[in-house]
Amino acid sequence: MASAVRVVVCGVDEAGRGPLAGPVYAAAVILDPARRVNGLADSKVLNAERRELLAGRIKERAVAWAVAFASVEEIDSINIFRASLLAMRRAVEALSVAPHEAWIDGQHCPDLACRTRAIVDGDALHKVISAASILAKTERDAEMARLHERYPHYGFDRHKGYSTPEHLESLTRHGPCDIHRRSFEPVRAFFVKDLFSES
Repeated sequence: MASAVRVVVCGVDEAGRGPLAGPVYAAAVILDPARRVNGLADSKVLNAERRELLAGRIKERAVAWAVAFASVEEIDSINIFRASLLAMRRAVEALSVAPHEAWIDGQHCPDLACRTRAIVDGDALHKVISAASILAKTERDAEMARLHERYPHYGFDRHKGYSTPEHLESLTRHGPCDIHRRSFEPVRAFFVKDLFSES
């Protein structure tokens, strides 16, 4: 009797939809049932040290994993919703193993060659999406730490581009830099103000 073919599922999640600055990241992960990663959970409930530890184990033990992003320019051009889906599609397409099905955290699915399934709170319900959540978050945090070196006045290494009081204060003091999302308030207000001051 022929053995059943295992359906290869990848989990997909994004990180960085809400910040005022920086790219949006996404990750796709295919876990190996024979090499379990204990402690997987929604990245938002894990501290940074735990996320980094789990990210290393995911990369070491997964059948395949990939991380991708959509740039600030793409976010401002096509909006954050479409840019998030674009980053997700890029992550899935970058996998070294083609999945039969993709489980996506949230209500919407990117356009993929395989079957897709949107799962609200999927990062808390399914380990494979939790793994993607952790990789997307840790890779984006690392990128924001790198960008802090280029733009040290804003504290990107601490708030990762989110609209914290510290970030808003530095934005008021220094104005936007190249990695601020011009389509997001209150960043957009600076460009509207400049437009009126020139007229």
